[in-house]
Amino acid sequence: MASPLPSLLFFLHLLLSFAAAATATAATATATAAATTFDFQEATILDIQAAFNNGSLTSQQLVIHYLEQIKNLNPYLRAVIEINPDALYLAIRADQERKDGSFRHPLHGIPILLKDSIATRDRLNTTAGSFALLGSVVPRDAGVVEHLRLAGAIILGKSSMSEWAHFRSTKAPNGWCARGGQGRNPYAEKEGPCGSSSGSAIAVAANMVTVSLGMETDGSILCPAAKNSVVGIKPTVGLTSRAGVIPISPRQDTIGPIGRTVADAVAVLDVIVGFDRRDAEATSAAVRFIPSGGFRQFLNLDGLKGKRLGILRRTFFDFAAGSVKATAFAAHFETMRQKGAILVDNLELVNVTLMLNPIESGEVTKLLADFKLSLKTYLKNLLSSPVRSLQDIIEFNNNHSVEERTEEFGQDIFMASEKTNGIGKVEREATNRMVQLSNDGMEKLMKENSLDAIVFPDSLASSALSIGGYPAISVPAGYSGSGVPFGICFGGLRGSDHKLIEIAYAFEQATRIRKPPTLMDLNLLGRNLMVPFSGKTTRSEGPGHNCLPVVPFRGETIGVVPFGGETADS
Repeated sequence: MASPLPSLLFFLHLLLSFAAAATATAATATATAAATTFDFQEATILDIQAAFNNGSLTSQQLVIHYLEQIKNLNPYLRAVIEINPDALYLAIRADQERKDGSFRHPLHGIPILLKDSIATRDRLNTTAGSFALLGSVVPRDAGVVEHLRLAGAIILGKSSMSEWAHFRSTKAPNGWCARGGQGRNPYAEKEGPCGSSSGSAIAVAANMVTVSLGMETDGSILCPAAKNSVVGIKPTVGLTSRAGVIPISPRQDTIGPIGRTVADAVAVLDVIVGFDRRDAEATSAAVRFIPSGGFRQFLNLDGLKGKRLGILRRTFFDFAAGSVKATAFAAHFETMRQKGAILVDNLELVNVTLMLNPIESGEVTKLLADFKLSLKTYLKNLLSSPVRSLQDIIEFNNNHSVEERTEEFGQDIFMASEKTNGIGKVEREATNRMVQLSNDGMEKLMKENSLDAIVFPDSLASSALSIGGYPAISVPAGYSGSGVPFGICFGGLRGSDHKLIEIAYAFEQATRIRKPPTLMDLNLLGRNLMVPFSGKTTRSEGPGHNCLPVVPFRGETIGVVPFGGETADS
């Protein structure tokens, strides 16, 4: 029988984490909530900073609002794994700094959620959604987190994700992890949230936080951004440090922002880019792509003017005539033309079928070997950890099959990775194959046609971009008849991030497609049940899943939060 230890540890941390935040909230909410008339719904960083400046909002009020949103919506959406018990303290400190005349950056006092693979040296866990790493101690903040703290951003907590960045099992659903359960799309009950940065996209879409960070190896930012009607930026590999992030592959991993607007995502990007000696090879190679004055200067309403955009119509836009997507993208193309873009239509990407097949391209071969090696290094650097190797994690999952749902989902990707033995001839050939495919494909297509970007729906071309380390931005593009969001993606060559920002921002401002999910329905589905605390970790039945009481230190009833055990996904 599986040991109950991981669940008990999870319960204890969950109780303390949420209880600390809840207690602080209860002590201050009455005094602060009624003091603002600020409209939190869809508020941008610019809106928030303007309210900070005119005194109509404080960071403390903003954090309290998001804590309430998480309390109300998270039992259904499963977007957040942990709340930072120090979030309110950090907000109060940011407010005091502003009163003292100290302003660090547009992110000063802004709450942000981090994907659970991004390390923080505080009271939060970093587990990639798995019980195997619960209680591990990281030596320091991830490189991108160091930048965020210096800018004055408030780490609100950790967002849920596809466990191990969807690199444990081919059978596990996207958006599921053992610690958080199944993440849900806030727009459509029967539609998945995609992943692996699922919680980061869900939380931003549902106004549970201002902005978030995700990580992409292949599609893990672009896909959930499209499916949850938010903006996701996949930077050129090396533009942002991967130091302190649970890895898949140093060749493809990249950390990027998710926001409700291009401007919000760019505000985060400007903070997290830069050289990091702990990721020196990649960041030193990409630092030349960071423009003097940052990326914000490319938020240009005329950003489409004169841009040459490649349309791979037969490959990516083969929609049924008269369908919602066919109609939407026809309108989008016309908008781009009206804004001065030059559409180079009916292009073909050489060997596109191979590029989009991760087995044939060599991507899977390289990722399997990279993961085992990179994970070993990450685990070795932890100050304390229940596991120290991939084999340890495999054994942990077998020994805790209830919590990790091992019998149901298995761990075939883990097993395949464990069988690898470093970087040998096969892996080098796989790398060379991806380089050649990129040179013959994206590089040749972009240069021969003098393109600034290629355009495609959702994240359909993510593999072609990922194997070359190329950047991309996903922007909301519409909604199906049943309300399911879809996105439009702009991709380019390494270092073209600034061009993509110009294009994406101009498109967003010309179309203004994003709309928030219907929170009335979400509150109905995910509403809290007020239950008395009996002194035991008894479950109370919620709407479709089990919940655990949040227990403040004095024993008052606060509400419920998701139960993360074997029925967390029910």
